[in-house]
Amino acid sequence: MKYKCMVCEYIYDPQVGDAGSGVAPGTAFEDLPDDWVCPVCGVDKSQFEPVAQE
Repeated sequence: MKYKCMVCEYIYDPQVGDAGSGVAPGTAFEDLPDDWVCPVCGVDKSQFEPVAQE
């Protein structure tokens, strides 16, 4: 499942990961480190919500 930042609308896609933060592809949102922040605006994981699957 993808997650969207409610501040800047960045989409975290587990299939892609977040290479800039050292998060490997295949990392579920729930498995992101506690100190992970949005790579665009810097807010923490609590500011993300699941994106409805189409």
